[in-house]
Amino acid sequence: MFIIIGASSFVGVYTATYFIEKGEKVVVTGRNNKFKEYYDTLGADYVNLDLTNEEDFDKLPKEGVDGVLLISGALPASENADLKNNENADQYVKVNVLGTCYALEYCRKNNIKRLINTISYSDVANSWRLDPPIDESEPRNFNFIGDHAAYVISKNAATDIMEYYNQQHGMKNVWLRFPMVYGVGPHGYLKVNGEVRKSGFQIFVDKAKVGETIEVYGELDRDTVYVKDVAQAYYKAAKSENAYGLYNITSGKTNSILEQAKVCADLFAQDGEHKSKVIYKDIKNGGKSFLFSIEKAKKDFGYEPQFADFRTLMEDYKMELERGVYQELFSGRRV
Repeated sequence: MFIIIGASSFVGVYTATYFIEKGEKVVVTGRNNKFKEYYDTLGADYVNLDLTNEEDFDKLPKEGVDGVLLISGALPASENADLKNNENADQYVKVNVLGTCYALEYCRKNNIKRLINTISYSDVANSWRLDPPIDESEPRNFNFIGDHAAYVISKNAATDIMEYYNQQHGMKNVWLRFPMVYGVGPHGYLKVNGEVRKSGFQIFVDKAKVGETIEVYGELDRDTVYVKDVAQAYYKAAKSENAYGLYNITSGKTNSILEQAKVCADLFAQDGEHKSKVIYKDIKNGGKSFLFSIEKAKKDFGYEPQFADFRTLMEDYKMELERGVYQELFSGRRV
């Protein structure tokens, strides 16, 4: 049996569904009953759990648990803080650090040997590059300013505590590093320093649907990952005897922003006459290209991304949009 904490999140829903489809018994948690009906139909036990309340962990099973996936957390994209007026570093510590401590203690007390958590890919933001690909041995090198800084610090602290439990208590904890995760979900809009903005990816899709011109400013080549490959990685890491420590979970290849715009224009065109034009403007945008190595994950637990090609990713994305299951979930209709 596996416990999936944060199964009402974007990544959590796909991951819990993947585990269930693989025949695994799971207990899932969420802060409210928003997705309870969905999990009831899948035969999964649903528990209300607040990650910052240690007593809530007493609601979880104490026997027969093979591992815990900690997918819940405080993220910059969903935080309201305007750092000029409202500092929120304490929220990241309460949720991401203290919550991890509570989850680890739950595991230790009940002889559960593995907790799987995440770490920010921005922990090496100042080292982002294409060649050589960034592997798990890359030293931390991140910014101490901006709306991601306190988040990165909290995730680093949480994983350091996980390594402490590995060495002090003989656990085999794992933390996964993702770049931007694509998939049908509630992330077409995100918060940047507390301000709601439409994501660049959502802009491409929305413009392509109505045939509007898509403008791309500057060229970036970046590693991405599809949410179904993330779910696969969680599953394989959870089932592996070899998994331990940090792993990059990405596509293992780069996709240019220009390529992404062209693929969206192709796939979402209503007809040939109204296909969006994609215009490239050679303007410096301040971004950095990057590529991560996934060789360690391949070697230790057989991770192989199925959607590394961006067109393949977007074809599945479009199929899921048309199927409507995840859209309905995240629209708030199932409350």
